[in-house]
Amino acid sequence: MTPRFSIAMLAACISFAAPTTMSVAQAADDWPSQPIRFVVPYPPGGPTDLMARLISEPLSKKLGTSVVVENRAGASGNIGSASVAQSKPDGYTILLAASGNMSVNQTLFKNLQYDPIKDFDSIIQISRFPLVLEVKSSTPIKSVQEYIDYAKANPDKVTFGSAGNGSPQHLGGELFKEVTGAPIQHVPYKGAGPALTDMLGGHIFSMFDILGSSMQYISRGDFRPLAVTTAQRSKQIPDVPTMQEAGIADFEYYAWHGIVTTAGTPPEVIQKYNTALNEIFADPEFATRWEAIGSEVVGGTPEQFDELVRSEAERLGELVRSLGVQID
Repeated sequence: MTPRFSIAMLAACISFAAPTTMSVAQAADDWPSQPIRFVVPYPPGGPTDLMARLISEPLSKKLGTSVVVENRAGASGNIGSASVAQSKPDGYTILLAASGNMSVNQTLFKNLQYDPIKDFDSIIQISRFPLVLEVKSSTPIKSVQEYIDYAKANPDKVTFGSAGNGSPQHLGGELFKEVTGAPIQHVPYKGAGPALTDMLGGHIFSMFDILGSSMQYISRGDFRPLAVTTAQRSKQIPDVPTMQEAGIADFEYYAWHGIVTTAGTPPEVIQKYNTALNEIFADPEFATRWEAIGSEVVGGTPEQFDELVRSEAERLGELVRSLGVQID
């Protein structure tokens, strides 16, 4: 091959490749040019659905296109998550990510149809929900230490309900059991609602519930909150101590949520999402509405959320394996 021919071939290759490169860049510049699907992999009416609907309106205004919330529930979030993993990586499909579908299910389920680490690109963390250890107000127990002492004295009586195996309520209770040695017994339900109903009826003794879903029962005096599981007190129940303040050293656990999209989405698109969402969370009026559902205002970079997903997958995966719980 002569030098002249080599140069000519190289020039041809560059000219052939240039339109593809320019089209990708142009697509990112023009994005968004069509509606966005915001997939919630859980049923309507729950906290994840509420968060998506609170975000969708201001996000639509920021991006200049409609953001349509689509509930694709089933298999603890796996069905909706798999659908986003298999979507075109163009940024027009995003997923409401939770600790369950992103950091627990890969260990909990034997045959997961997606890889939470490899199949998604992180956009932003949007929530941090404290869990609250609560008992019925009719019980004489008024502190975490009294709860532990009662459990040790009555090992067959102290149960804690959850939204199901692998749920935040379940894992929060198991972490508490591991740290304190309290012999409390897990009772799984198909959702937090049935568990709360049974607790009202006196069929279970306690819950480590997400504060947002239990707040109405605490406010009207049905349940007595003993401690929250985050490092700081909750603005919603500021008189309730943290676990550390209650004497349980090094105990911190919370439910979290974020937004991800299909792996391979152009970085420029992810950055547009991240910038818009951080601006939304910086708005005081929106922050007030967000805190009203029980969550802290979060935000941050895609890299920070990606690190949380990975570290929680390791920590919670180890806990699930130690429990020997697995679902087909």
